[in-house]
Amino acid sequence: MQLTGIRGAHRWLRLSSFARTLLALCLITAPVIGGVLPEDRADAMWHSYSGGDITVDGPSVLVRKKVGDNLSFTANYYEDMISSASIDVKLSASPYKETRRQYSGGVEYLHGKSTYSAGYIYSNEPDYKANTAFVSVSQDMFGDLTTVTLGYRQGWDQVFRDIKTSGGDIINDPTFHEHADHRGYSLEISQILTRNTIANFNYELLTDQGYLANPYRKIRYLSPGEGNGYTLADQVYPNTRTSHAASVSVKHYLSWRAAVTGEYRYFQDTWGIRGHTLEADYTQPWHQFTFDVLLRYYTQNEADFYSDLFPRADYQNFMARDRELASFYDWTIGGGGAYQFRRLSWAPWVSKSSLNFHYQHLMIDYRNFRNALLAPEYGAGNEPLYKLNANVWTLFFSIWY
Repeated sequence: MQLTGIRGAHRWLRLSSFARTLLALCLITAPVIGGVLPEDRADAMWHSYSGGDITVDGPSVLVRKKVGDNLSFTANYYEDMISSASIDVKLSASPYKETRRQYSGGVEYLHGKSTYSAGYIYSNEPDYKANTAFVSVSQDMFGDLTTVTLGYRQGWDQVFRDIKTSGGDIINDPTFHEHADHRGYSLEISQILTRNTIANFNYELLTDQGYLANPYRKIRYLSPGEGNGYTLADQVYPNTRTSHAASVSVKHYLSWRAAVTGEYRYFQDTWGIRGHTLEADYTQPWHQFTFDVLLRYYTQNEADFYSDLFPRADYQNFMARDRELASFYDWTIGGGGAYQFRRLSWAPWVSKSSLNFHYQHLMIDYRNFRNALLAPEYGAGNEPLYKLNANVWTLFFSIWY
């Protein structure tokens, strides 16, 4: 089920637009399978995120097609229809609606025990345009028990800021136009340990340069006796960031046709953030059904220049109050199922097909991000810590041809 690769999309709130664009790599890059091109296949999906007064939903269509025995092409369209009245929007802006459209394509070439891949992703929304190119090479070795994949990607983003005119129209602010560049390097090793156990190791290095802040979110600093006891000001970010992420996962197939997977992921960056992810999955086939459940835990500390409430204006060189940079932890529980249809008599060109549904519930508890909207009641800096619950689901239909 290739579209389940986007199961991490519920973290949309914590990702930059560049990182959101790279979620497409989960769709258009096939899983590591030694010396085998992906099957001819088409998927039609509807996805939905709802939580924190934000709704994100929309369709996606993915098509794979082989040409001969050595070449395979992939095309994907993905759309987010966003409606937001989040706590950040209520604090410093107005609720809004917008649509993000993403187009991507890729090609894979199989030569002996090597697979070469390349592709391009374009994402467009009213105030952000992202372009990403990627290449990778996979090599099978040691009797096809080991597969090593090296990857590189580069992104070029344009950042705008929307404003409302006196006539009520929404336009890009003519005084604001920024850029951001991104480079990513990846290493993946897949190792068959036994006939029933597979291990995967992934490492990724990501460098960002340019405008890396959110142009809408604000910091706040103490101003006793004024308004709600604080004043809002623009965030100030460093213009560079380097991130490292490494993960190890082990999948074991059980004697009753089920499978269990355990994964650990570590993240750190030059902004001082350290993150840890633990995940466990269980998959169980039953007749024409396949069921799976998951439990995931994530925790991180805050960035070096983050504060929920600064003591004064211009307190330090860099200042942020973006909750993606705060200290928090979250739990995710989820599950889903797939039903594989028998051969369709009315569509003899379809070799098989399936209907898939996946649901996840996300619970985030912030350790140092407060609900500033309650400042009139509790006083600046004494508001309750913010919590967020979200529901994420995907429904998609797949055919192999």
